[in-house]
Amino acid sequence: MEEVKKSQKRKSSGDNEEKAIDLIKKPKSSQQDKESSEQPSVVLLFSGKRKSGKDFVTDILQQRIGQDVCTILRLSGPLKAQYAKDHNLKLDKLLDATEYKEKYRADMIKWGEEKRNQDPGYFCRLTTTDVPSSFKVWIISDARRQTDVKYFKEHFTKETLTVRVEAELKVRESRGYVFTKGVDDAESECDLDTGISWDFTLHNNGDKHTLDKELNSLIECVNERISKN
Repeated sequence: MEEVKKSQKRKSSGDNEEKAIDLIKKPKSSQQDKESSEQPSVVLLFSGKRKSGKDFVTDILQQRIGQDVCTILRLSGPLKAQYAKDHNLKLDKLLDATEYKEKYRADMIKWGEEKRNQDPGYFCRLTTTDVPSSFKVWIISDARRQTDVKYFKEHFTKETLTVRVEAELKVRESRGYVFTKGVDDAESECDLDTGISWDFTLHNNGDKHTLDKELNSLIECVNERISKN
């Protein structure tokens, strides 16, 4: 079921990724960060290891909160758009779960690190630029670094909740995870393994009852925050 979910196109994130190429031509300065979009009521900043099921969980969460008020934003969207442009690659292939993406993953990670070293908030700014004001809840589905968390906590201090998706290694392996040197031992996969006190932790090991219970607690908190705005 998870693999089917992950293969489906997600309109909200797709829209965000399609505008990425235009946005990279005119990145905003740090002084413009807070003016880039209407302030959301809640920002859910998600992290998790490969094959932990982040997309599966965030898809469910968006559906339950409501797609009219909740959008999924991916930091990797603008990254992949710029990488594809610089290397003359097919962006649509980099955005799906094919072997095409895996072929370039390690080099794309290295390239992204170089960009972030120059400007840690670069991809965060691009991702959150011009989000429609109708979306009161932003799900950032792929935070990978301490600098990502720092950016959202500094620019959306009251709105941000951090969420970690956990799955046991054997479960991740059953979903196709195989350790890849240069990917799974890179900063993009390991930087958030320690040093963060997560507001919520969701356990996605195939136990629907446990996951539902944890999701309901998160949704209750989200609805509470929305009602105060």
